[in-house]
Amino acid sequence: MIVAEGKPVEKILEMIAPFKKVLIAGCRGCVTVCLTGGEKEVGILASEIRMVRSKDGNPIDVLEQTEERQCDTEYNAKFAENVEKVDAIISLACGIGIQYLGEKYPLTPIFPGVNTLMLGANVDVGKWEERCFACGDCVLDKTGGICPIARCSKSLLNGPCGGSQNGLCEVDRPNVPCGWALIYDRLMALGQVDKMKEIIPSKNWLRAKGPRTYVREDLTLDRS
Repeated sequence: MIVAEGKPVEKILEMIAPFKKVLIAGCRGCVTVCLTGGEKEVGILASEIRMVRSKDGNPIDVLEQTEERQCDTEYNAKFAENVEKVDAIISLACGIGIQYLGEKYPLTPIFPGVNTLMLGANVDVGKWEERCFACGDCVLDKTGGICPIARCSKSLLNGPCGGSQNGLCEVDRPNVPCGWALIYDRLMALGQVDKMKEIIPSKNWLRAKGPRTYVREDLTLDRS
């Protein structure tokens, strides 16, 4: 899932300083799961903004609306009625949703209410770990289902560096496990440790270079 963190309310207040009426747009997708941009967070942020602006003698009208996704035209269309009523939008979606909502309403200023961090796994309550770089050339079949690009601090493809000691990474030894130690342990458990002898070719980073577009031709409508 896409993991994000909320921006400090002070930063958001700076962004919307000139405006008298704003819409806070939430998303029920990833940002709801990571407790950053769902309906609850929309309500909290709206209350904070109203409170601070009122205290400063500069009251603001804040509308609240949360939809299923903001990376989908169908759901973005549902914001139309409220967008017409406001001077600006604060989106609590990920960076993709923020941009897509802005494309849908190009004449209304849109501001990010979150910082998009990574593709991560929810490993504990309130804790997410990066597990994928979306590099476009997956090698998980060779590495026991553990990504060396995301889990190794140096994104090494063919075993650990010399800084790996006792299963820990030299970048942050007390806290970060060596990605290749994890891979080795998994392959041992699977009886596939011989895969460590296979040389993984240098990655074609062109597939990870943006801006990227992906088209499923079998799903594309025939417009002819």
